[in-house]
Amino acid sequence: MRTVIRSLLFLLQTIVVGLAIAFVLVYFHPGWLKLGNTSGAVDTYAAAVDASSPSVVNVHSARRTNIPGPLMDDPFWRRYFGNPYGTPRERMENSLGSGVIVSTDGYILTNYHVISGADAIQVGISDGRTAVARVVGMDPDTDLALLRVSLPHLKPIDMGRSDDLHVGDVVLAIGDPYGVGQTVTFGIVSALGRSQLGLSTFENFIQTDAAINPGNSGGALVNARGQLVGINTALYSPSGGSNGIGFAIPVNLARGVMQQLIAYGRVRRGYLGVEPQDITPQLASAFQLKSTAGFIITSVTKGGPGSEAGLLTGDVIETIDGTTVKNSSEALNRIAGKPPGTLVTLGGVRQGKPFSVQVRVAERPI
Repeated sequence: MRTVIRSLLFLLQTIVVGLAIAFVLVYFHPGWLKLGNTSGAVDTYAAAVDASSPSVVNVHSARRTNIPGPLMDDPFWRRYFGNPYGTPRERMENSLGSGVIVSTDGYILTNYHVISGADAIQVGISDGRTAVARVVGMDPDTDLALLRVSLPHLKPIDMGRSDDLHVGDVVLAIGDPYGVGQTVTFGIVSALGRSQLGLSTFENFIQTDAAINPGNSGGALVNARGQLVGINTALYSPSGGSNGIGFAIPVNLARGVMQQLIAYGRVRRGYLGVEPQDITPQLASAFQLKSTAGFIITSVTKGGPGSEAGLLTGDVIETIDGTTVKNSSEALNRIAGKPPGTLVTLGGVRQGKPFSVQVRVAERPI
């Protein structure tokens, strides 16, 4: 009998200890508990949406445009009846986009093309409040703009780091497509560092298959933790609908632009005063280069920093401050990121021989 009791006590102690260990593990690692999900996949991103969606706003802009009078193009009516029959009529054009609250004091990031030329801008918060927004600054070269509203109790988004992204990471696009109301779409990072798309001067886009539709522009691309990793900007679509190829401006780039717009009202960028061209395999062969990395200078602006430093048309630039550059787009971005007045060292090939030169970058003309 005593043996049976001892066995039962041992069994009960084992169960209690096991339950205690399980409780501790689940308490500190709740993600290990996947009830009703035997596949091991995450079955909801509601926490990420709850954390980030209150920071995504609707941006409504209005522009005044003149419509020619119905008889303005008719020489007969202009000759005999004068201008009254050809007086232009004024019309308001409205457009919708999205934006992201980035501070408690009312700063909102959006796309330049969302508010470009606007005579009035109104922002709609997810809690139903609205406010007139003023433009702090715009940067057409990256298609970014910074707005500000005067409203209390705003919830800024948690800003992540786009350089931590990998192809295959889960991302969510949040915005107001077609003006139907705030919408969340789901996808992955399809590619990083997309450039030469003709969307803006400085391109380093995140490509995603999360649906980005008209009205999503300026909205948030967030990771699975609800942190901002990009500003949704454009979609590739011959038909005008989402085809699974969307582009977002990396948050690291957007953060730097925002800081300069707050500080200066504009973005101050480095400038060499040279025209770069990518190196094709044919050009690499003609110049007897070992690779297509770098760029060829096709023209030098007279009186510019490159001209003052002695750069010449035909010079091949392969490194900036000792680091190899892949192409002209990367070189443009790296020089633009240098504060005006910075001294940089360019290395490459001139007439078949290695050379290097120091250039003091100027501020890029607007």
